[in-house]
Amino acid sequence: MKKVALSEVKDDLSRLLRIAENEEVVITRNHKPLVKLVRLAGARPSRHLGGAKGRIAMSDDFDAPPADFAPYMK
Repeated sequence: MKKVALSEVKDDLSRLLRIAENEEVVITRNHKPLVKLVRLAGARPSRHLGGAKGRIAMSDDFDAPPADFAPYMK
């Protein structure tokens, strides 16, 4: 859980919303908890490019026709 002062929220709400997609954010006033930002159940986190980098491998011959397909390649 991340605690944030209300003055910081006024300046940086979009950044805090991105954080709240993954963890709870508690907004405080005078060092006392005031509001909790949490992702709604069923809401999807935002996508980011390169999220599957290093998880997918493709063989060098991925687009080569299968060997038993040769008779049809005339």
